[in-house]
Amino acid sequence: MPHLLIDIGANLTHASFADDLDAVLGRAAAAGVSRIVVTGSSDQGNIDAAELAADWPGRLFATAGVHPHHASEYTDASDELIRSLALRESVVAIGECGLDYYRNYSPRAAQLEAFRSQLEIAADTGLPVFLHQRDAHDDFVAVLEPELSKISRAVAHCFTGEGKSLREYLAMGLWIGITGWICDERRGAHLKELVAEIPDDRLLIETDAPYLLPRTLTSKPASRRNEPAYLAEVLRVLADARGQSEQHVAAVTTANAMRFFNLPAVAPATTENHNS
Repeated sequence: MPHLLIDIGANLTHASFADDLDAVLGRAAAAGVSRIVVTGSSDQGNIDAAELAADWPGRLFATAGVHPHHASEYTDASDELIRSLALRESVVAIGECGLDYYRNYSPRAAQLEAFRSQLEIAADTGLPVFLHQRDAHDDFVAVLEPELSKISRAVAHCFTGEGKSLREYLAMGLWIGITGWICDERRGAHLKELVAEIPDDRLLIETDAPYLLPRTLTSKPASRRNEPAYLAEVLRVLADARGQSEQHVAAVTTANAMRFFNLPAVAPATTENHNS
């Protein structure tokens, strides 16, 4: 039997899933992925993620936030939308939010302002925060660290950094999300040396689908699209790198995801969309 898993970050509102989402979720369930947190990253994306979670109660959940790429679009209405969506039972975190100085699709000043605003929402709502950081470590820490005492929980989503940043995040109390980046021998080899340093009770796994298809898959889809079913491959590579059994890593990451997002104790038995 497959291990019971929770994918803490999948972009299921992406256009690539528009035509076959039911099949994608069916394959995920068959692979043991019982629950998925759908990432919100823009105004419309937040609405779409929340509606998708409502269509699959107990199976899908959503975050609500504005990614740093969209920070220049962050308005008072964005703030109000996130706050209103946060009242829904299926919305379980604020974000994806943070800083991205690698692309700089939004000016850094706008990124900093949007990041601070969303940390304030997380503090006000009590929801955990789903964080993004790329090439912005110093500013990211400078903004986040003073606010952490007001925030319930925070995860460094899709961690790809070096040992220094990992240790700093752990010292700050962050949880760490590991993706298929660890399956990439070109860019992620260093993660295999680092992941054993993450305590069992701070470890989470995710696909970031449709991105970051695990390169270690023996049979890759022609589309090169990643999907939640491939979380099992992230589990396999991660467990091997940590020197732990897949069963152990599956058990701790599932328990951690339930605790981090305050998910219900029992996943639904059916894979059917209740609106089908």
